[in-house]
Amino acid sequence: MAQDSVDLSCDYQFWMQKLSVWEQASTLGTQQDTCVHLARFQEFLRKMYEALKEMDSNTIFERFPTIDQLLAKACWNPFILAYDESQKILIWCLCCLINKEPQNSRQSKLNSWVQGVLSHILSALRFDKEVALFTQGLGYAPIDYYPGLLKNMVLSLASELRENHLNGFNTQRRMTPERLASLSRVCVPLITLPDVDPLVEALLVCHGHEPQEILQPEFFEAINEAILLKKISLPMSAVVCLWLRHLPSLEKAMLHLFEKLISSERNCLRRIECFIKDSLLPQAACHPAIFRVVDEMFRCALLETDGAPEIIATIQVFTQCFLEALEKENKQLRFALKTYFPYTSPSLAMVLLQDPQDVPRGRWLQTLKHISELLREAVEDQTHGSRGGPLESWFLFIHFGGWAEMVAEQLLRSAAEPPAALLWLLAFYYSPHDGRQQRAQTMMAYVVAPCRRGDLQPCGQRHSPAPPRWPETGHHM
Repeated sequence: MAQDSVDLSCDYQFWMQKLSVWEQASTLGTQQDTCVHLARFQEFLRKMYEALKEMDSNTIFERFPTIDQLLAKACWNPFILAYDESQKILIWCLCCLINKEPQNSRQSKLNSWVQGVLSHILSALRFDKEVALFTQGLGYAPIDYYPGLLKNMVLSLASELRENHLNGFNTQRRMTPERLASLSRVCVPLITLPDVDPLVEALLVCHGHEPQEILQPEFFEAINEAILLKKISLPMSAVVCLWLRHLPSLEKAMLHLFEKLISSERNCLRRIECFIKDSLLPQAACHPAIFRVVDEMFRCALLETDGAPEIIATIQVFTQCFLEALEKENKQLRFALKTYFPYTSPSLAMVLLQDPQDVPRGRWLQTLKHISELLREAVEDQTHGSRGGPLESWFLFIHFGGWAEMVAEQLLRSAAEPPAALLWLLAFYYSPHDGRQQRAQTMMAYVVAPCRRGDLQPCGQRHSPAPPRWPETGHHM
């Protein structure tokens, strides 16, 4: 081991001198010398990386005070960068120099410098004259050659990350958490480069085995911002990983949706549907953990807006988009309904999940009576205001606006005395906070006064009942 250390130090001095010579001269002889020695230089870089990855940044500079100069000279040499394997090793060496948590301005400046050098390596805008002449001599134009070079290098890194993920329990082949953290940090300024997408995706889906998240928050924030602004397009699996691993990003995606709905001059159900589908939230919500966060934010929005009809309409449209996405992902539910609606009866959720239009007309009244029985049992057998009580059941009911529409339609069509089960559903929809006696009085009022439809006109399509009266201040869902 000591001999290896001495050999590396000797090699270091040799290559430092070589790089200085190559930097100062641009003659044909210098270029030929670079090509002749390139294989040996790559071997030296591999040994250097194996040594660097075992040290922290301070130890690296104690042993190799000019390591930043050596790497910089290599990174700005077009003949060295012409080989994607050299690029890959240089990137890993540079990542070793980064301080995970910089303690002073010197370390922060070093981090910024490393990011700048990495941007130079990966930026397609920088393509030196020598490399252009080299590729043209091989019959390739720079515009054809460089994208392929960058693509191969990124795919190589992504492949290594996937291998690291699959062999996570093999400690000899595992990538250290520090290396993953460093790589996520240096990717931040490169997020919107299309050719870097495979690397970004590989980092998102590569889960470590540490108790805490090892990728940098700035990495997640940059990706989320790029997704929201449509600057990048990632597979849904990667988006789900992002929102599962970084809750602030999911919350920001929901707030972004609300902002779009608020800023739009005129919202109808069709426009709301377009906004919701464009947000990717219904597709991501097929994962129960994301669904529960999104659903809770809708609940908070209802509380903050005193049950605004726009929020209720948005919840109902979102639920429909979510069910469509769930059906496309898998004809059979991958997760039990209880995971999506943990505080309600599975049998009630199963009935409400049906599309009312799929129920034969002759069974409408029977189905509505069954829903009324299940809701009434859940509501009147629970303590008022409890987590699984009336308001929780009402929150579930308003997700499925089609059933409320059907109640209103059946009552309007009823020539004889309206069925008590439908009157109870309507009274519960409008006043979920009422007690049993108050609700009975409301049902009697509906018998005396004719039922009315609400005013919501969704783009000339379906009609919805007017929004329910929100509970008094102090009631929580």
